[in-house]
Amino acid sequence: MSITRVSTKGQVVLPKEVRDTLGLTSGSELEVEVRDGVVLLRPLHKTTVDELLGMLPWSGPVRTLEDMEQAIARGARDRRR
Repeated sequence: MSITRVSTKGQVVLPKEVRDTLGLTSGSELEVEVRDGVVLLRPLHKTTVDELLGMLPWSGPVRTLEDMEQAIARGARDRRR
């Protein structure tokens, strides 16, 4: 068990092992709840559209890394036009 201290501003430092375990970085948001005299902190993980797109199944032909790099280069060229 780790021990931390509340500062005069009400701030609490989460021990590094806790931050690493939960994947918390600077700016991470936590939900705070008090239940039966206990403070509960719950990470808020906001899902982005980009994260969701990676979950979609792909039913097309298998693409190589080279195919993907060429498609990215084409997209970049098209965008500059």
